[in-house]
Amino acid sequence: MSNPNTLTKKDFASDQEVRWCPGCGDYAILSAIQKTLPELGLPKEDFVFISGIGCSSRFPYYMNTYGFHTIHGRAPAIASGLKIMRPELSVWMITGDGDALSIGGNHLIHLVRRNPDINVLLFNNQIYGLTKGQYSPTSKPGTVAKSTPEGSLDQPFSALSLVIGAGATFAARVHDKDMKLMTDVFKAAYHHKGTSFIEIYQNCVIFNDGVFDDSVSKDHREEHTILLEDKKPLLFGKEKDKGLLLEGNHARVVPAEDATDAVTIMDRTREDPTFAFALAQLDRPHFPVPMGILREVERPAYEELIQHQVDSVVEKKGRGDLEALIHSGETWVIEG
Repeated sequence: MSNPNTLTKKDFASDQEVRWCPGCGDYAILSAIQKTLPELGLPKEDFVFISGIGCSSRFPYYMNTYGFHTIHGRAPAIASGLKIMRPELSVWMITGDGDALSIGGNHLIHLVRRNPDINVLLFNNQIYGLTKGQYSPTSKPGTVAKSTPEGSLDQPFSALSLVIGAGATFAARVHDKDMKLMTDVFKAAYHHKGTSFIEIYQNCVIFNDGVFDDSVSKDHREEHTILLEDKKPLLFGKEKDKGLLLEGNHARVVPAEDATDAVTIMDRTREDPTFAFALAQLDRPHFPVPMGILREVERPAYEELIQHQVDSVVEKKGRGDLEALIHSGETWVIEG
């Protein structure tokens, strides 16, 4: 068993060759996770990374921890089963916009509503990368890709809106160009008891290069994103001279002279999800893109509820007898 007091970033890097395209945003996310884990105070044997299928889902190979590379869209089922049987483990689920929101969409929403203590990292590059550039459930209308040569006609999912609608107790967004934001949010997700969902804007240099540049590049970040700081005004801009006013489902940008009086105060602990949902709907070009934690509320973790239910039944009825259960009803003997 490793000593958590002596672990470093290098201890979490496996001996496998990292096989993402040069310049891929996945490298930054991997680095942020490997930087975060030594600060959590657990031996590395207590971490498990579970993935589905896609470029992001190579992740468990590159972590010197336990892990499963599962099948397309089914990582939530594997992660849930593991957490129920081994609740002491820190379970991290790695997925992408195609893996989680297409074939895995049904699994994802039920994972979120059940609320097991699992950290979900969804790499969103608005494209299918592993299968060479088809449009995905988060691709914007008009996206020209291998499967939509004349442009996509679909309305995209908002990943955060989807999970908040499913009852997420922790919902956040970060991007691959901000190491500090990633590590801060990953730590907060670890300490949250319940399902933590983090959407990560991740650049695919081959099939969708620069899709988020208008929001997160150094030249645009201060004006086109807003960092959500709990219990602080929703201010943005290079000089923090603009603010957001959220009134019900409506939002507007408040000019500098009104910012200190009319701007909304961030509160990620609101039990009513309406506020977080309104934040999740904000997007360019009319509004800055929210970055950070949109929602964090308390609700019992699913594995704790299961254990409580099992303990209650055992207390009432005693421990079960499988042999007695099998022979408790009518039985038949097949001869010949």
